Amino acid sequence: MNLASRVKEISPSPTLAITAKAKKMRSEGIDVIGFGAGEPDFDTPDNVKQAAVAAINEGFTKYTVESGIDELKKAVVKKLARDNRLSYEPQDVIISCGAKHSLFNICLGLFDPGDEVIVPAPYWVSYPEQIKLVGAKPIIMETRESEGFQIDPDLLAGLITPKTKAIIVNSPSNPTGAIYAREVLEKVAEIAVRHRICVISDECYEQITYTKGKCVSIASLGEEIKALTVVVNAVSKPYSMTGWRIGYAAGPGDLVKAMSKIQGQTTSNPTSISQKAAVEALNGDQKFIQEMVEEFNKRKDYIVARLNSINGVFCLKPEGAFYAFPNIASKLGKKIEDVTIITSLDLCAYLLEKAHVAVVPGFAFGSDHHIRLSYACSMENIRTGLDRIEAALAYL
Repeated sequence: MNLASRVKEISPSPTLAITAKAKKMRSEGIDVIGFGAGEPDFDTPDNVKQAAVAAINEGFTKYTVESGIDELKKAVVKKLARDNRLSYEPQDVIISCGAKHSLFNICLGLFDPGDEVIVPAPYWVSYPEQIKLVGAKPIIMETRESEGFQIDPDLLAGLITPKTKAIIVNSPSNPTGAIYAREVLEKVAEIAVRHRICVISDECYEQITYTKGKCVSIASLGEEIKALTVVVNAVSKPYSMTGWRIGYAAGPGDLVKAMSKIQGQTTSNPTSISQKAAVEALNGDQKFIQEMVEEFNKRKDYIVARLNSINGVFCLKPEGAFYAFPNIASKLGKKIEDVTIITSLDLCAYLLEKAHVAVVPGFAFGSDHHIRLSYACSMENIRTGLDRIEAALAYL
C-alpha cells in the first residue's frame, strides 16, 4: 500500500517500543525491571474511582459535547486559579483525550506547512513528531546541562525568523526534571511578546515538584503573554490516571474554538465516565498528590545518589516530574566482547539484553549522551535495577 508521505516523516515512540520489548521478555519468563514508561505506580485514588462508578450507575455513558462537559471545564478553571494564578472562563477551556491529544489539536489548529516551532532540547519525544505531522518544522534549541537545562534567551532570540510561529515550554521537563526559573520565563515571555509568537506551555508535571513554589506558569506573568499562551495539562500524572485519558488546554478563545472544531471531526468527546472522574480529581481532596510526591522525592534522592556513584555516570537532581536523566557519554565508544556501544540506543539494548533492565535512550529526547530512567516504580525495583546497571556498566 502506498502510504501518505507524512507517515514516513515520523518516528515511533521509543518509550513505548522499549516497554513493549520488556513486556515480551517478561512474558517469556525473564525477570525484567522497567524504568521506561512514564506513569505513576500508584493506584487511582478511591474517591476518583467511585465518581466513575457513580457515573456508570447513573447512566452517564453517552456522548457529551465534543469539547467536554461544563462541569469539568469549571473544575479546570477553578484548578488553574487555585494552583497557577490563572484566570480563565469555561469557554476558554477544552477537554481532550489526554494532554498528547490536546497538543496535537494545538498543532492542527495553529501550524501551517512551512511554519517553524522552536523546541528546547532535551524535549519530550512527541513534540517534533507532532509538528512534522502537520507539515511544520521543529527548530531544535539546545540547552546546557551545566546550566541546569535552562533556556538561553539569547539563543532563543537568535533562532526566531519570519517563519517562527511558536515555542514549546515544558516545565517541569520530561525528560530532565528541570524547572524553568521565573527570571528565565520572564525573558522568554518578553521575547514572545516582542515577536508575537505563541507559547505552548506543557505543564503536565507541575504538581509533581520537590521545591515548593518554584514552578511558575509562563501565562501567569502578565496579560500580554497570557494572550499568546495556551496552557496544557492533564489529570494523568498527579492523580495516577494515565489510562483514563483526560487532558485539557486553556488559552485564547479563537484557538480553543478551532481545537473544538477539529476534535468534533476526529475523536468527538473524551470518555464521559472519565470526565466525571476528572471532576472529582480536580475538586476533591488533594492529599493524594502530596503523599505521592513525598514518596517520589525519596526515590529521586536514592536513584540520583546511586547513579552518581557509578564510575563515569553523572546525573543532575531533578526538580520535578519522576525521571532521572543521567549523562552516560563516557560509556559511548566502549566495547563488550565484539560489540561497540556507539549510541544511547546501543547502551539501552545492552542493558536490556544483558542486565534485563529497560531504560529509554536519550537520543529520542534530543540528547544521545543521556538515558532516561523513570522512578515511578517500587524502591525495591529501583535498588535491584541499579545494582544490575552498575554491574553491567562495569564490564564496559
